[in-house]
Amino acid sequence: MSELFTKGAGYEVICALEQAGYEAVFVGGAVRDYLLGNAAKDIDVATSAEPYEVKAVFRNTIDVGIAHGTILVLFEGEPIEVTTFRTEGTYTDHRRPDKVQFVKSLHEDLLRRDFTMNAIALTKEGQLVDPFGGREDMENHCIRAVGNPADRFKEDALRMLRAIRFSSVLNFTIEKETLLAICNYAEQIRHVSIERLKIEMDKLFMGMNPVNAFQYMGKSGLDIHLPLIPSKRDNLQRAIPFATAVEGWVYLTIEGEFHPSEMAKVYKLSNNERHIISSVIELYEKRTVRAFTIEDYYLYELDELKMVEKFFRTFQQNCSFIDDDEIEKRKTALPIHSIKDLAVNGTDLIQWAALKGGQWTGEWIKKIEFAVLHQTCKNEPTQIKEWFCYEFNREN
Repeated sequence: MSELFTKGAGYEVICALEQAGYEAVFVGGAVRDYLLGNAAKDIDVATSAEPYEVKAVFRNTIDVGIAHGTILVLFEGEPIEVTTFRTEGTYTDHRRPDKVQFVKSLHEDLLRRDFTMNAIALTKEGQLVDPFGGREDMENHCIRAVGNPADRFKEDALRMLRAIRFSSVLNFTIEKETLLAICNYAEQIRHVSIERLKIEMDKLFMGMNPVNAFQYMGKSGLDIHLPLIPSKRDNLQRAIPFATAVEGWVYLTIEGEFHPSEMAKVYKLSNNERHIISSVIELYEKRTVRAFTIEDYYLYELDELKMVEKFFRTFQQNCSFIDDDEIEKRKTALPIHSIKDLAVNGTDLIQWAALKGGQWTGEWIKKIEFAVLHQTCKNEPTQIKEWFCYEFNREN
């Protein structure tokens, strides 16, 4: 068994709960990833102890979701989520259960979970508790809802997109009855907050097989009810793999011919994501009609240049392309990479011109920047001074 489960904070938390007379097991994605042979992370513990009982066992705790049974235990500085065995009621807000009922049965707790591969518990001794055949489903590369899939999706509509996300991340197939339930309840995804959808889409983009996921979106009709998902995704196969989730958002923007600001607003993208998408789309539109210029190599980040060329290859067939090494070589070869690299500054210009500083200094710094970039003069103080004095006197 992985050392993650045989020692460390999670193991010690389970030992402490058991010593206090409670049942406690590892649950969630870490168990699933361990069984798949992947690196497990984000250790979660489920226990028969109720929240106030968990707090009595440990000195350092944070009430992150106490109403729903979750306490964050800080064990030697490491955070471990500990959640009481529970059953759940309806999800009126399509996000959290209206009420939960704490129970003493691990089986009842596992019954409320979304998919069989996520409804497996692991004791600290390494014994699996797998009442719904989750391990077998994983061996068969199958995503299957726990119990009646319609009930699981009515409880939380996001689970439909989670199933599709897992089909990308794990390259698994969705079991027939589970997929049928997604078809039947697809419209309910409209009730899920955009923030939750964004998280799932980010993970979907970074999965092993995004094509698989988008095919399931089409088969189930879920794509109709998700915002800004283009109906035609003919270029997806050529666009993958995505190096970052942002690449996925750029792909959707170009494929669907959406405006970057529209995509950013609808999915509440971060300022950094907005900037990258806007820059890439701006340069992509230029790239469709011409090659990169020296200004492009200077003004855009290396990752943006590579992304633009990638999508140029994706969407523009029978054209000549530049490979990533050549792009990097050309950008690296620039005489300067930002205005900060200039060998002179405004103070130098004031001294050379024997004038007071003002707007003119900024204007001439920009001219020098352009001259050095285009190698009209070298980025060396003496040569810049010579060039500046000649051009300044000529214009004045």
